[in-house]
Amino acid sequence: MPRMKAAIFVEPGRIVLDEKPIPDIGPLDALIRITTTTICGTDIHILKGEYPVARGLTIGHEPVGVIEKLGSAVQGYREGQRVIAGAITPSGHSAACLCGCHSQDGAGTRHGWKPMGGWRFGNTIDGCQAEFVRVPDAMTNLAPVPDGLTDEQVLMCPDIMSTGFSGAESGRIRIGDTVAVFAQGPIGLCATAGARLIGATTIIAVESVPKRMEMARRMGADHVVDFTKADPVEEIRRLTDGRGVDVSIEALGRQETFEASLRVLRPGGTLSSLGVYSSDLKIPLDGFMAGLGDHTIRTTLCPGGKERMRRLMEVIASGRVDTRPLVTHRFKLDQIEEAYDLFGHQRDGVLKVAITP
Repeated sequence: MPRMKAAIFVEPGRIVLDEKPIPDIGPLDALIRITTTTICGTDIHILKGEYPVARGLTIGHEPVGVIEKLGSAVQGYREGQRVIAGAITPSGHSAACLCGCHSQDGAGTRHGWKPMGGWRFGNTIDGCQAEFVRVPDAMTNLAPVPDGLTDEQVLMCPDIMSTGFSGAESGRIRIGDTVAVFAQGPIGLCATAGARLIGATTIIAVESVPKRMEMARRMGADHVVDFTKADPVEEIRRLTDGRGVDVSIEALGRQETFEASLRVLRPGGTLSSLGVYSSDLKIPLDGFMAGLGDHTIRTTLCPGGKERMRRLMEVIASGRVDTRPLVTHRFKLDQIEEAYDLFGHQRDGVLKVAITP
């Protein structure tokens, strides 16, 4: 049986490069030869044992590649075609999909609640940090890459860009809004770019790492608050003349940033939460205004499916957003363990790594 190299979860603290069989595909699937992928912050949660997955699973959920083989029932694609697939791979026919919530495909079943909904790659099925990946429900999930766009131009679309933009979308930002974005990692940076694209006219980013602060301005932030030098809540209130922000986006997944995101809202404002939390959250009484502040708290799992991917690639092709600067380091798949060590410890100013088999 033909074999391939893959990054495999062994146990908490260990993801290693090993070999396993190239995946078989069913009638509705496609086999993709990976040309570029990356490591996500969620993969670090897996590595640390903060999010449970099966031992032996191939990790990764951000694929760019070429169709190697198509299932017998797949139509509208051809072998050799460049494609991406979202981190979320909805079936298109589940109850969640038919209700318009594609990202939650599979979250609620008669077998109980499953976290992360339609996130399958590197969660419930083998993922993308490998030479090949099986894409389920290919006709729902494969999006052809337009001619002229490079792998690195579209690399953020499957997850980071989709997630960051969805934070802005879920916040229902309106033209003229003031928005605060807490944390300027890759997702926060894309949330900043998305807020600007939707129509926010004042964007306040909260960050302390100089390179990320600089990148936040590049992606559209009007003000950048260094939380190590000033209380971000007080500083945002000062910048808004005490009014507060219309929308706050929490892009880190910590109690303190969640609380701060709530405390900076104007009455009737929206907290859009993108963080992946690894412990229970508490809602502070003052930030919640004792339940009388008309606040909205929205959580979001990034949308997937081919139409979402098409739209994001259209944004890239238009030149309105450029995510290439987010790729700060490049590794071969053979160096995946070194890449995890760098990314997991956030050394050398890393934002995102590109991994190429």
